[in-house]
Amino acid sequence: QVQLVESGGGLVQAGDSLRLSCAASGRTFTNTMGWFRQAPGKEREFLAAITWISGRTLYGDSVKGRFTISRENIKNTVYLQMSSLKPEDTAVYSCAGGRNILGRVSGNYEYWGQGIQVTVSS
Repeated sequence: QVQLVESGGGLVQAGDSLRLSCAASGRTFTNTMGWFRQAPGKEREFLAAITWISGRTLYGDSVKGRFTISRENIKNTVYLQMSSLKPEDTAVYSCAGGRNILGRVSGNYEYWGQGIQVTVSS
C-alpha cells in the first residue's frame, strides 16, 4: 500500500517562497507523482508531475515558471518549490501517486495524501 504525507505548508506573505514535501511509503507501486491544489469553491487544479525514474516533468500553465517539482529518490520524497507566491495561490495542496505515465488529470493517480493548507496573505 502507498501512503503519501505532505508537509511544509503554512501562512506566508505575497512574494514569498515555500517548499512542500511529499514523503511516499511503498513508492515502488508508483511511477509518477503529482501535485494538485484546490481552493474553496474551485475545482481541483493540476500543478506539476514528475516520474521517479527519469525525472521527466510536466507543469500546469498557471504555475509554469514559478513552481518547480523535484524528487529525491533515496528519501522517497517529492518536492514542490513555490516562488513569487500570490494570494490566489491560497489552497489545499495535495500530492498524488500513480502507476501511469505523466498526466494532468486527477484520475491518472491512484494514491493521494491528506492535503496541506497554504495561505498567502496580501
